[in-house]
Amino acid sequence: MEAALHSFLYFAAATAQSGPIKPLGHHEVLLLLLQLALLLFAARGLGELMRRIDLPPVVGELLAGVVLGPSVFGFLLPALQSEIFPKSQIQSDLISVVSWLGVLFLLIATGLETDLNLIVSKGKTALLISLGGIVVPFATGFGLGMLLPENFLAQPSERFVFSLFIATAMSISAIPVIAKVLMDLKLIRRDIGQVTLAAGMTDDTIGWILLSVVAGLASSGKLDLTAALSSIGGAVIFLGVAFTIGRTLVAQLLRLVDDWIGGVPAQLTIVLVVALAAAALTHQLGIEAALGAFVTGILVGQAPRFSREAGHTLEVFTAAFLAPIFFAVAGLKVNLLQLLEPQTLLIGALVLFIACFGKFVGVYIGARVGGLGHWEGLALGSGMNARGAMEIIVATIGLSLGVLNQQMYSIIVMVAIVTSLMAPPLLRWTLSKVKMGDEEARRLQMEEMASRSFVKSVRRVLLPTRGGANVQLAAQLVSHMAQQNELEVTALFAECGDRPVGGKSRAAVVAPESSAETAFAAVADEMSLPKALQTRVESGRDPAEVILREAAKGYNLLVMGATEQRFADGTLFNSIVDRVVQEAPCATMVVKSHLPQPEGDHCTIALQEIRHILVPTIGTEYSKHAVEVASTIAAQTQALVTLVHVVNLPQFDDFYVDQDNMSIALDIAQQIVDQQADIGRGLGAQVNTAVLTGNSPEKEILNFARSEGVDLIILGSNIRPISGRVFFGHRVDTLLRQASCPVAVVSSS
Repeated sequence: MEAALHSFLYFAAATAQSGPIKPLGHHEVLLLLLQLALLLFAARGLGELMRRIDLPPVVGELLAGVVLGPSVFGFLLPALQSEIFPKSQIQSDLISVVSWLGVLFLLIATGLETDLNLIVSKGKTALLISLGGIVVPFATGFGLGMLLPENFLAQPSERFVFSLFIATAMSISAIPVIAKVLMDLKLIRRDIGQVTLAAGMTDDTIGWILLSVVAGLASSGKLDLTAALSSIGGAVIFLGVAFTIGRTLVAQLLRLVDDWIGGVPAQLTIVLVVALAAAALTHQLGIEAALGAFVTGILVGQAPRFSREAGHTLEVFTAAFLAPIFFAVAGLKVNLLQLLEPQTLLIGALVLFIACFGKFVGVYIGARVGGLGHWEGLALGSGMNARGAMEIIVATIGLSLGVLNQQMYSIIVMVAIVTSLMAPPLLRWTLSKVKMGDEEARRLQMEEMASRSFVKSVRRVLLPTRGGANVQLAAQLVSHMAQQNELEVTALFAECGDRPVGGKSRAAVVAPESSAETAFAAVADEMSLPKALQTRVESGRDPAEVILREAAKGYNLLVMGATEQRFADGTLFNSIVDRVVQEAPCATMVVKSHLPQPEGDHCTIALQEIRHILVPTIGTEYSKHAVEVASTIAAQTQALVTLVHVVNLPQFDDFYVDQDNMSIALDIAQQIVDQQADIGRGLGAQVNTAVLTGNSPEKEILNFARSEGVDLIILGSNIRPISGRVFFGHRVDTLLRQASCPVAVVSSS
């Protein structure tokens, strides 16, 4: 990276002196496009081949560069290989830019998958592992440098500097390679994966600080302690600011972009802007640019507004294009033919052995001191032993500074590739011996459930309000949900224009500005939120249009109270709510309180005590959503959730039907409620089940609710296209109209 940057600056300066900056030539662009096409084709092709033989794709991606480099392609067709991949500094810099984008994108994606709380809880262990992974390889590498024959030194008189450089090269780990291997093996969320990432990033940061010191010593001939202290101080300050002020700033920035623009492209743009700026900052501070990208990924992954879809889009683009290019370019620099000379081959094997020995022993000692087991120590050593392109960059810097000669450069590059190829099979083997603890198993199970959960995907809630009893009860329910899952709630007051709405003129429906404040206060008084309630006043000719326009700005759940009277015949709630539910771009929940309506436009209801929640279920996906909402509320209120499934009794004409059919139906019903009860218990609720029989399911549910003293019924349903009204089905309609307790209807978009 440094060599490429120096050459680029030199080229830019030379061009500036000679006249106006000229665009890239036709041939340079042609070669770049051809190189990218070949590297991507080979990397993805060999990656898929490795996947077929049960190896991580990163192995094939690294080998792709070796195949297209001088070792294979250059040996078989040297003229063609040198024509496509010429030894041109400008051409090398162009492909290096794409390669470095691959590094940064990969580390942003890795940061998104990083559990900061878990890393903090394992921080002492990760630090011990990192120190072991630095100190022992540094010592063994320095000893190796002092003993190597002189013909492997670029300047035999500078053996001390050479030894320091070899020691630093032995200490480096390759976080991009480690991260890709962990992703490929689906281990990145395991405790061992998170500790490996934390230790590897710490290891890399220390290694790059060491490199800056050694490089300064090599270029100036004296030890620059000021530069070293500046790098260390910069790293500490950057991390301190990032995980305090930076966390809030990133979250606020994503919120602003989401409010003003919205959508996945806008989120990805701002994330990349912040990541590239952070990478530039850490690079300027004298530490690795990759650290800035990695930390940005962690902060973005914790931001409430960052959507899973945006993260998935970034990961897909990285895995499909930039990461394969990065790994292939790393392999492209290897010339195995240079290692076939007997002495070089022997020294190369020795360097490889010392590199692996130092890293394994150091990491293993750190892991055992940190309280980890034998196989966990070996697994960590297997992961952190990978050097990848980071060591190739170190070798390139050493070559450009005159510390390394061509022989030693090839050996270090070989070590980088071989250790990276060793990592996947060694990790797979060692981790197969690591037993998963009960706590880790529970955490992974909860994460798996959360990844498929409806309620866990809800981060932003829109609550339109005019201050009535139903919306106040809806606010209470949202407040219970927010205590279990950190939600950002926005209360919306929709002002309408001159057109009559629901049979009333604007003068009768629209209140002055103070009414918006009263409506907001009505819901705010009912809520206890982990974050401040956001409020918005929006105007338009049709309040339904206003609500739908706001709901389209990235909300996950739209919660409405059936507050107004039904002015239009045939509507389920009222004309506004019915239309919003029909056309909503996100999931909806409509709450009908069945509470008495006091006199006046606005009233305050008491906090409703919820001790027993009833959820009728038929085992569908939308029934599951209702179970999740009910269980989340129950986990906060300590209420009991009862899941009910009603089996229709055969009609009179069906009495001669085989009774085994009824037994089968009852068994299926029990399986349905048991399966969904597990979901509710996983969310922390106390759940009972009941299988009822009867000719009228809605009647059985209503009778059960009255006899058991149910305080809240939550229904899951889909919307059926009936002209002019919301129609959830006759049974849902009946329950909404005849229930004697509050009812909430949850539907998906």
